[in-house]
Amino acid sequence: MYCPFCGAQDTKVIDSRLVADGGQVRRRRECLSCTERFTTFETAELVMPRVIKSDGTREPFDENKLRAGMQRALEKRPVSVEDLEAAISRICHRLRATGEREVPAREMGEFVMEALQELDDVAYVRFASVYRSFQDISEFAAEVDRLRQGGKKSGKKGDA
Repeated sequence: MYCPFCGAQDTKVIDSRLVADGGQVRRRRECLSCTERFTTFETAELVMPRVIKSDGTREPFDENKLRAGMQRALEKRPVSVEDLEAAISRICHRLRATGEREVPAREMGEFVMEALQELDDVAYVRFASVYRSFQDISEFAAEVDRLRQGGKKSGKKGDA
């Protein structure tokens, strides 16, 4: 670690502590050249997989895009910000847990629909209608009927 005061490379760690609920390590350091002290914070960098779009293009995972899509589906619905953030966190965890460097957008969409179905059925149907490109009212009706019967989500259009 370079000293921020004199630029020397040699520093020693005086004290280390866990902070932020164990998500960070705070280290108190001292420069061996100028004896100045400073604090550093270390966090794990968790790499999210890239998303493979339906047209074959690849783009970096964007948590803000995920949040915006879910917020759009949940607009004017009785779901707390905390519940939404917890669902986003679970989706991110599932994506990292795949261990893959790339994940098809379709798989990520399924994760989102599962999370929305747990949060709010109306938000789920809103998202599913756009995601699955419902063409007419009968597809909406079929999805609502499936929800009323307590069935699992269908994997593709027409599988209900």
